[in-house]
Amino acid sequence: MTRKKIGVILAGCGVYDGSEIHEAVITLLALDRHGAEAIVCAPNVEQMHVVNHLTGQPESGATRNVLVESARIARGKIRDIAQVDAADLDGLILPGGFGAAKNLCDFAVKGKECAADPEVARLVRDVHAQKKPVASLCIAPALIARILGAESPSLTIGTDPDTASALEAMGARHVECPVREMVVDRERKLLSTPAYMLAGNISEAADGIEKTVAALIEMA
Repeated sequence: MTRKKIGVILAGCGVYDGSEIHEAVITLLALDRHGAEAIVCAPNVEQMHVVNHLTGQPESGATRNVLVESARIARGKIRDIAQVDAADLDGLILPGGFGAAKNLCDFAVKGKECAADPEVARLVRDVHAQKKPVASLCIAPALIARILGAESPSLTIGTDPDTASALEAMGARHVECPVREMVVDRERKLLSTPAYMLAGNISEAADGIEKTVAALIEMA
């Protein structure tokens, strides 16, 4: 049987300024356990800023590259997203972390007026246009709302009313969802789960992510 190839878009390394590491690793592990091949990629751009993860404060004057930092999680096996073609994928998944809202788009700064990174938007649109499934975790559904909001997709970020309102302002239909569950928009082949938007520990995040990966693989 041919292994399904699932694109994984990372946003750096670390919850405060990149990809949430637990979410990214759980995603990669779940994909592997389902026999899928992860095609890990990230935009080759500078991060919005660099946050000291010990203090939680931005580091003045520090700069880091999203692709280079994401390579830490991917153990170096990663591609510039500009070189990834939707035709080579069977599906796509975006872990969360503040980087999804700072580096893949600027939702963290501009909210409902945000714009997505052009290459990220291209790959999401192309995979979706080819009727392949797209999953998003944690805050990443905000990015999907920005890119595909015109289709009124059903998405979840959990229960936070302000974030949910911003998604709806971008055209999405927000569905409240417990941390260990997921929301599936079967018509549009879109999946989402709250992960660390709600999770109090890694096992809560893992339950929802693992269910989402399993459903993504089934749809792919």
